[in-house]
Amino acid sequence: MLGVAQLEQALNVQTRECDVLVIGGGPAGSTAAALLAEAGHDVVLLERDAHPRFHIGESLLPRNLAILDRLGLRETVHEMGMFKPGAEFVDDATGRCVSFPFSQALDKTFTHSYQVPRATFDAMLFNHARTNGAEAHERTRATAIEFAPVGGRAKVSAQGPDGAWQLAPRFVLDASGRDGFIASKLGNRTADKRNNTAAVFAHFHDVERRAGEREGYISVHLVENGWFWIIPLRQGVTSVGFVGTQAAFRERRGSMEDFLAEKLRACPTVAARLQRARRISDVIATGNFSYRASQSWGEGYMVIGDAFAFVDPVFSSGVLLAMTAAEMGAEVAVQWLQQPSAGRMLARRHARRLSRGMDSLNWLIYRINDPLLRQLFMSPRNVFGMRDGLVSLLAGNLRFTGRALLAVLAFKSVYYVMAGAQRLGYHVPLANPADERTVAAE
Repeated sequence: MLGVAQLEQALNVQTRECDVLVIGGGPAGSTAAALLAEAGHDVVLLERDAHPRFHIGESLLPRNLAILDRLGLRETVHEMGMFKPGAEFVDDATGRCVSFPFSQALDKTFTHSYQVPRATFDAMLFNHARTNGAEAHERTRATAIEFAPVGGRAKVSAQGPDGAWQLAPRFVLDASGRDGFIASKLGNRTADKRNNTAAVFAHFHDVERRAGEREGYISVHLVENGWFWIIPLRQGVTSVGFVGTQAAFRERRGSMEDFLAEKLRACPTVAARLQRARRISDVIATGNFSYRASQSWGEGYMVIGDAFAFVDPVFSSGVLLAMTAAEMGAEVAVQWLQQPSAGRMLARRHARRLSRGMDSLNWLIYRINDPLLRQLFMSPRNVFGMRDGLVSLLAGNLRFTGRALLAVLAFKSVYYVMAGAQRLGYHVPLANPADERTVAAE
């Protein structure tokens, strides 16, 4: 097989040199490209598809607002999005519904967020990167890479509408999403066997919405072997999806359309809200939901967003993690261009920080189908600030210090004590009538 240099010579293709090549024009890639171009760097941004394109993950978190403010896009998102002041969790087995208003988070800097149509949102970010000065190409995918030697440039082949071309960036940010351009080349990405789930979802009209200030809440319905999301969007559109374990999908008979319809009928709390609903999109399925690459950076490159890792979206963390990683990746690229040794140190530090944040989420995600964890989650007590700590986590605060750290440690301690008691045959009731609300009562 020809390498990049041999292919370039054979095709006699001119090489485009740049400071930073960003592969992937989703939230991670477009955010990084916009920040780097705004700082005056020569940036090339490649997107495999053409915007707008359908994508999963319409629910943002309050901590997204800080990044949108930095980009100068909060007002635009306010215009396109559905105001989201919190989240609610519904236990389908008991009908219990518990709300988590973001205003109860320990950090009250941001107390709301938005649900957004991802096709429009992603196109906005991509166009913003172009407006900021990035050379942005759609329908163009990276096909091969020769990593940069120390102090040198990488060599990347790309294929676009006008044919093949070559790039020689000083630094590469891989934001290629689930394709995992660099991770697939290195073979260092593996599925998370502790959370090997799949999803099936679609858009609907006329789904029943919550009343009053809770109209924009995301609803997470906990069911056997998985959970549903119900995400209200503008113009009467609602995103509805099911995320299930392998056991849930082994039950499938027939098409994915039939499977989703069957799951919707089998969940009373969801079915009640879809009595008059009609589907307005294709049913889309995706598997092997959670994964992580063994390394997020190397000589002259960093892997960010879904290209590095993806976790079960039960806490709506996908876009926040992607855009947070984009900020980190842009900082690493700037530092690397100035002094590679300092860039390596910063890449190492940011990789640890991002992994710690994902691990904080994963502790809950791994146990989301555990009856004990669900019991704790659906009966929130605020001893040691445990409830407010959970709200902070749901708001996207992934760096725990002070009161937040105490709250998270207290919640974990209660879980482990309860689990130990259960193994010894004891049962401790957790129901707290002051903190719970039934769906029927609404």
